[in-house]
Amino acid sequence: MMNISLNYGQTTYNIDVPDENLQAILLPDEVLKVPDEAGAIRDALLNPIGTKKLSEIAVNRKDAVIIVSDITRPVPSHKLLPPLIDELVAGGLDTEDITIVFALGSHRNQTDEEKRRILGDEIFEKIRCIEHDVNDCIQIGRTASGTVVEIFRPVVEADLRVCTGSIEVHYFAGYTGGLKSILPGVSSMRTIEENHRMLLQEDARGGNINGPIRRDIEEAGRMLGVDFILNVVLNSKKNIVKVVAGDPVEAHRAGIEVVDRMYKTPVQPSDIVIASAGGYPKDLNLYQAHKALENASNAVKDGGTLILLAECMECFANSEFERWLAEADIPRDLLDRLGCEFRIGGHKAACIARFLERGEVVLVSSMDDEDVKQAFMRPSASVAEALDYALTKHGKDASIIVIPYGGSTLPVAGGKEN
Repeated sequence: MMNISLNYGQTTYNIDVPDENLQAILLPDEVLKVPDEAGAIRDALLNPIGTKKLSEIAVNRKDAVIIVSDITRPVPSHKLLPPLIDELVAGGLDTEDITIVFALGSHRNQTDEEKRRILGDEIFEKIRCIEHDVNDCIQIGRTASGTVVEIFRPVVEADLRVCTGSIEVHYFAGYTGGLKSILPGVSSMRTIEENHRMLLQEDARGGNINGPIRRDIEEAGRMLGVDFILNVVLNSKKNIVKVVAGDPVEAHRAGIEVVDRMYKTPVQPSDIVIASAGGYPKDLNLYQAHKALENASNAVKDGGTLILLAECMECFANSEFERWLAEADIPRDLLDRLGCEFRIGGHKAACIARFLERGEVVLVSSMDDEDVKQAFMRPSASVAEALDYALTKHGKDASIIVIPYGGSTLPVAGGKEN
């Protein structure tokens, strides 16, 4: 037996997988963390890619907004913000002229405790911070694909705009980071829905930087005018391995090069895949853990079984997502519905249904069994129980792949078996 440790919430889960069945453990090609994180952030700010230093950009600007990720993202904003703010101040801005905007996209509002945890005590108490409001947006134009671009009013009205975030594979936008802080981060619900309705197009997939949704995102960002980004790439332990700063597209692409080396993993699909979403906050709820399902599904044979390990302490966490699942009789209903009625939340229900057309999902979580069944998944009390079920279904010779960091790892079908 091979004993494998998987993250679950803020704890770990150990599983035993028979050696004769284990086809591969898909682990990131880990890059060691930078020896001096603060130094790496300062160095990136002093040597930006494709643009002037932020302190130079800030000269004669009357105010600035810094867009930061919300609690569902493992971005070390508390490390990024102090040197970033120092650069703005060096350019002539006072701290009173700086506003931090939490990019919620379509996510819930956060508690003050969560905001403080993201920013750190000093920044939370010193700098004005507000949350994005989908209902307070200004229309600034329309993209070539037809998306009406409506952006949070304080971001539009700011004289200088900075985006922060982390870069990893994203299942339909290609990658996170860069101008994704703008769309969906601080956009109206209409803009988010018009952008996301392209997600079922064939080239809207993880690891594709030229897909329709990423192109739309970057056109909207250029339309708005973002002056600077500060992004990080994290390893599986959430340590910083790369910091990029500067032009919103050029700097982002430099970060993607590192992400591809770490997280794109060639593989031959197997009968059974066991995937962890990666632990907190990636498995805070099913709405977020779904991303691991999307990535891991690339490693599952048609007719296979995906065992997803995700705590989901917030259950569905999105009322539209939950409602669509509750109103469907079979998974196909969700795909048919998306074709004529695109709704944020409903889109993730439809994406789950897309995989369920060719395989099944067994969910190991803290959710009630009935809620799991509502999502057309099979509930299981443990990975061991789920694996026993899958081996009984697929036979004693079934092949198994384990993906410890499903939220970040992108299996690329057609690779050599490990």
